[in-house]
Amino acid sequence: MKHLSKLLVVALLFVGFNSMQAQDENNPWQVQFGVNAIDVYPTGDVSSFGNEFFNATDHWNILPSISFIGVSRSIGDGFSIGARGSLNKISKFGDDAVDDLSHYALDGTIKYNFIKRETVIDPFIEIGGGYTWVDEIGAGTVNGGLGFNVWFTENIGLTLQSNYKHAFEDYGVKHFQHLAGLSVKFGGTDTDGDGVYDKDDACPEVAGLEAFNGCPDADGDGIEDSKDSCPNEAGSMEMNGCPDADGDGIADKDDACPNEAGTAALAGCPDADGDGVADKDDECPSEAGPSANNGCPWPDKDGDSVLDKDDACPDVAGTVANNGCPEVTEEVQKQLNDYAKTILFDTGKATLKTETVSVFVDIIKILREYPQAKFTVEGHTDSRGSAKLNQSLSEKRANSVRDFLIKEGISADRLTAIGYGEDKPIATNNTSAGRAQNRRTEINLIK
Repeated sequence: MKHLSKLLVVALLFVGFNSMQAQDENNPWQVQFGVNAIDVYPTGDVSSFGNEFFNATDHWNILPSISFIGVSRSIGDGFSIGARGSLNKISKFGDDAVDDLSHYALDGTIKYNFIKRETVIDPFIEIGGGYTWVDEIGAGTVNGGLGFNVWFTENIGLTLQSNYKHAFEDYGVKHFQHLAGLSVKFGGTDTDGDGVYDKDDACPEVAGLEAFNGCPDADGDGIEDSKDSCPNEAGSMEMNGCPDADGDGIADKDDACPNEAGTAALAGCPDADGDGVADKDDECPSEAGPSANNGCPWPDKDGDSVLDKDDACPDVAGTVANNGCPEVTEEVQKQLNDYAKTILFDTGKATLKTETVSVFVDIIKILREYPQAKFTVEGHTDSRGSAKLNQSLSEKRANSVRDFLIKEGISADRLTAIGYGEDKPIATNNTSAGRAQNRRTEINLIK
């Protein structure tokens, strides 16, 4: 048994100094020092333990100096492991007075703190084992105790504790040991020096504020930098930490017009005329117009209700149905053919007679009034001669008229030449008057 108790003590001390690896609390180390009181009464009557503990302080042995020192380290979840050494002088052995006997003890401890957070009153329970020498007679003990810390600051407090130490050997001394002393906690790491330990510091390498778990708020707007879209400019929570100078609900960093209240649709810029074009890009900011025309209304120079952009004849009033161009009426068509019928050719040829040139002045004037209209130039003959020759002659005469008009500035794509020969008479070919009417040129609108 004697060897077993020594082995237990050595094992506990080894655990106390070598198994302290985990660090899951701030200031994991705790050092205690103070005075201890040894009470070796009672020795066998268990029922009297309570009375003697509270009332028989006259049985206590106290050395009036620092008489114990202990060290422990947190290993997480409220548990700590440590070691404690103490010394005393025994002059009261129960009811008996004895010569001063030396008392030495070395104990390994396992402590459990009930409250796992920072608190002023910090109760705990402790178990362990050790070895106690009384006047050079040593015995192993198994220990159990209760106590509490009273923390004056985060690191300094008062510790009060009572342990019962049960000796293994029959010659060992069973006794209470009461402890009172100062405790100092240390060992917490605060890399950035902001007062928040690294364990609880979300930004351990950057000085910050306790309110933000150690993270900084560079612009002082109450929003930590990691959640602040504008960490160097004070802003509001609604703007994710960014300023909004014009109060339009759009953060300045996203606002194309930060000093003028605007709309989100226009990136924070105003639109006075409501046309969807920001005033800064609107060439007509007080007059609504499409973005395609830089915010200005489309013009209608000829006033025909067809906008110039859609008006095939922007300088000439026309109709909506004809894309803004004037329409060739039946009256105009008749007038055009009245002129066309007076076009004269040399007999049996496609060459224009000189006196016919003046007729073209009126024809060209009409064609120019309808710049988008397209026409057929039709050639017709009487029935004298062969049908083949008449067909050829009508085609040549139609092309002769078309070529003349093109030469005078009428667009070629507006004119198509067609020869009908003798196929479409408008009078009888049995009289010279009828044949004269059938020999004609017509200019007809292509519909």
